[in-house]
Amino acid sequence: MSPVNVAVHIEVQTFYAQQMRLLDALDVEGYAQTFTEDGVTDHAHRGEKVEGRAALIAGASAALPRYKGVAVRHWNDHYLIEEVDENTLNVSYASLVTRTTAEGVVSFEPTFSIDDVLVRVDGKLYTKSRTIHRDLPVQAA
Repeated sequence: MSPVNVAVHIEVQTFYAQQMRLLDALDVEGYAQTFTEDGVTDHAHRGEKVEGRAALIAGASAALPRYKGVAVRHWNDHYLIEEVDENTLNVSYASLVTRTTAEGVVSFEPTFSIDDVLVRVDGKLYTKSRTIHRDLPVQAA
């Protein structure tokens, strides 16, 4: 595996910006279309794995009531991108989710580290797998 060039880095960041805007808009069908048909999302911290777009849509739809009456935002950063081959990328990053009420009150969800495998199909990136780990305190050295 090797680091990527600037063009690929920008392509990946643009992919995530588009994907997260769909998620933040609560467009679960559009969000699911950014995954491969057999894409996997593994919430490792709670032992919940969903496989395939239909299961992703069902799971995300069931979570929608949590976001009623709030604006949700996924803030991702600290991308580490490695090229596996010309059509496969491993991407690790940090994620913070905020919820803002109509009154402007902001609440934070726990922070997470995410490990994705992105694949390029017909020149377009898709998420093949996503593993989500809730952050835990680091032990002092």
